[in-house]
Amino acid sequence: MVEPYNSVLSTHSLIEHTDVVVLLDNEAIYDICKRSLDIERPTYTNLNRLISQVISSLTTSLRFDGAINVDITEFQTNLVPYPRIHFMLSSYAPIISVEKAYHEQHSVPEITNSVFEPSSVMAKCDPRHGKYMACCLMYRGDVVPKDVNAAIHSIKTKRAVQFVDWYILTTLTNLYQIIDCLLAKR
Repeated sequence: MVEPYNSVLSTHSLIEHTDVVVLLDNEAIYDICKRSLDIERPTYTNLNRLISQVISSLTTSLRFDGAINVDITEFQTNLVPYPRIHFMLSSYAPIISVEKAYHEQHSVPEITNSVFEPSSVMAKCDPRHGKYMACCLMYRGDVVPKDVNAAIHSIKTKRAVQFVDWYILTTLTNLYQIIDCLLAKR
């Protein structure tokens, strides 16, 4: 009962005193560690490593130049249509264990599709029951912009992900040519 209580108490302050809020839920991240990283009993260290990977990805533009670089201030400019609606749902893909990382490869369309799956969302909710106002897709590694555009076009034409009709910008992409880290089980 502690988490809902803390969430309710902090909501007003987050609305009034922040520009952008990234939602991260311990229970969802715990489930991701169990399911995707094959960790039987995840510890706070495991959860924190996954959280740090997500936040590190969000702040990559502060540390590296990219082909299509989205500055962190552009999150607020492009993804927040109204000042009070500034809560971002975060998702991360692919999340795979160290053992699988050396023999599994994922294509850009697979990664793009999996980021919209409820099992990749860092909060306990199912976004398929609602609509997105906008999204920012950030790719790290050897990614070709043509593949990214094709994957986004495929998602939009299949209507697999629903966007609101009244917001013009729906997707924002970001490409970085850096080597991804592996999340260890420790």
